[in-house]
Amino acid sequence: MSVLELVETHPAHLTPLMAGNSVSHTKPPATVFDHHDDLVDQVIATVGKKIVLGLPLAIGKPIAFANALYLRAKEDPSISLTIETGITLEKPAGKSALEKNFLQPFVDREFADVPDIEYMKDIRSGNLPPNVQVCEFFFKAGSCLNSKQQLNYTSTNYTHAVRDLLDKKVNVIAQLIASRTCDGVTTYSLCSNSDLGLDLIPELDKLKAEGKPIAVVGEVNTNMPFMYNHAELPSNAFDFVLDANSKADHQDYAIFAAPNMAISPEDHLIGLYASTLVKDNGTLQIGIGSLSSALTYSTLVRHQHNTEYQQMLKALKVKERFPITSLVGDTEPFYHGLYGCSELMVDGFMHLYQAGILKRQVFEDVALQHLLNNGKITTDVSISTLLTLCDHKIITPFLTEEDINYLLKIGVLKPEVCYRNGTLIINEHKITANLHDAQCLQDISKYCLNDSLQGGIVMHGAFFIGPQEFYQNLRDLTPEEHEHFCMTSVNYVNDLYDHMLGSQKLKQVQRQHARFINSGMMVTLDGSVVSDALANGQVVSGVGGQYNFVAQSHQLPDARSIIKIRSTCVRGGKLQSNILFNYGHTTIPRQLRDIVITEYGIADLRSKPDHVVYTELIKIADSRFQQQLLSEAKAAGKVAKDYQIPAEFANNTPDSVKAFLAPYTKLNWFPAFPFGCSFTDEELTIGKALKKLKKETASPTGKLQAIARSLVVGKPDEEQKCLLKRMRLDEPKTLEERITQKLLLSAFKH
Repeated sequence: MSVLELVETHPAHLTPLMAGNSVSHTKPPATVFDHHDDLVDQVIATVGKKIVLGLPLAIGKPIAFANALYLRAKEDPSISLTIETGITLEKPAGKSALEKNFLQPFVDREFADVPDIEYMKDIRSGNLPPNVQVCEFFFKAGSCLNSKQQLNYTSTNYTHAVRDLLDKKVNVIAQLIASRTCDGVTTYSLCSNSDLGLDLIPELDKLKAEGKPIAVVGEVNTNMPFMYNHAELPSNAFDFVLDANSKADHQDYAIFAAPNMAISPEDHLIGLYASTLVKDNGTLQIGIGSLSSALTYSTLVRHQHNTEYQQMLKALKVKERFPITSLVGDTEPFYHGLYGCSELMVDGFMHLYQAGILKRQVFEDVALQHLLNNGKITTDVSISTLLTLCDHKIITPFLTEEDINYLLKIGVLKPEVCYRNGTLIINEHKITANLHDAQCLQDISKYCLNDSLQGGIVMHGAFFIGPQEFYQNLRDLTPEEHEHFCMTSVNYVNDLYDHMLGSQKLKQVQRQHARFINSGMMVTLDGSVVSDALANGQVVSGVGGQYNFVAQSHQLPDARSIIKIRSTCVRGGKLQSNILFNYGHTTIPRQLRDIVITEYGIADLRSKPDHVVYTELIKIADSRFQQQLLSEAKAAGKVAKDYQIPAEFANNTPDSVKAFLAPYTKLNWFPAFPFGCSFTDEELTIGKALKKLKKETASPTGKLQAIARSLVVGKPDEEQKCLLKRMRLDEPKTLEERITQKLLLSAFKH
């Protein structure tokens, strides 16, 4: 589609409403409370005692209000409270005494001043009252296996969450917000969770207009980074706000932070392969966890240490073994940079921003974005920018008031430029608005032009969570930097086809060369991906936005979906392949198969016949399972009887991963914690031993062997005595403690 066609279908001067409908100016500002119990009284007075409370994902939960409302319902059985939410975060808690001894000092240190969520404590203890129900559409991964919460899980795509809340008759929504006052006007930011609020608040306003009792609640917390752009709303977007900061003795509680996870050698290799598929001048979406951190790390290595990066790829024979990297990928440093478009903004995006990688700006204007994509203009403003806009009929050569307003909006002209009767006025200068006149062009260039376009966004996100350093980095952004980060509606980020006029075309031109990179648990040989639940129906996490991004990758012309899978795992004490012949649950169906990566390479599956799909996945499976997978595929008639696994893919073992990485790790490449670590050196040593011990004792045979080794372990040295003291096992008092001490000491020594 040409620029002219884009202009005809979406006039450049008409910027679409990107996210969130405007709030009525006739609504009164929010009523502010400084005590949570008073706010609870008001909410009950407004909506009654049958309350369906919508709370946002993760760190956006207003804990003071939510706890007060829950405790009120717990005390008053006449209140019916249903809580609809997702990802209810909890502080780490060990199951065994050994795990508890390890975690408690860490939790006391890292989660100081982070309050518990009362309803979750009662769920864990089995004390949730009968008049309260908690429903989630996304669990913190693995947190609710074998829990009664499985009964209350709602399976849905992230983009359908608002619809589901409305179907469930939600009448109270509440979330954590930040506030700021400029020139006497107070505004609030949805901060970490603009995801659902931007779409839900206007829908609830409609219900209020119909006479339905509704309460929209915000809870101010000064520790929450204030996010600008779409996330910033007027005071009257809320009915009630809890803000106790006027009290002299008040101190806001700390925001839950997710510590950095260790990146294993296998994770690092997956990240290295994935980094070869990220296209410069493109778009990036990633998730959370060590696999995503590994991708971030290798992307930084590619940009900052490209010579060494290229040597790594050459040693792995990446281009020869995986031609897809040359067809759709890129391995050079980032000249144009990337634009982030991800429902979850993780700290990895901030690392990429600080490294000068996350810098490709997108604009809320189809024609302008198209010119940027095609290299006709850059974000740097010059007289050539004006002439190019004119050549493409976005503005007229005899500038009109409409043209000037447009040029002011996108930042071509300085904000002090005025227009009157065909003349540009700035300070004492008056310039005829005629681009065909050489003197006019010279004067405009000298007096009127800005240095760069304004309004560009390098990151669209819907919610965020990360370590404390990430939150601080967001708080430390300058006002100018903040303008480049836009927390917005999940429907804007996750869906090409939302209800906003012109939004589809805008998203298409913004999201060029999109790489939607997500993680899965398992993949079957037909290309189906298992990411959220087990074969018996137990939900591990939830679909969330993964299906949205995979589907979106098939709708955009130059996009790819990339799923990262560890090749093996230990389930029930037994090593198993994560590449399976089949499985009893699917998150992503086989018709949406695309690219799958394990630590052993890249499988390009899109548009391929089944026999290629099956063999490509077998080639990146762990070699201990390859022959079994191949036999099953041949028995089903999906692979030719005479097919043999190529020799270069027949040594897929953990030893081969370690052998490749060994010379690099000696040079401090691929560390376990490249972005910082919340654990002390002592805790890292203990954690490694606990992990080893857990693996060794996963089976009855392994447990007996571990006990046998512990009987001859000998006495601890001085360092080991300190480690045992940290675990409260320096002076064991019971037989169980003595056995545990010996087992742990054995893990330290071997």
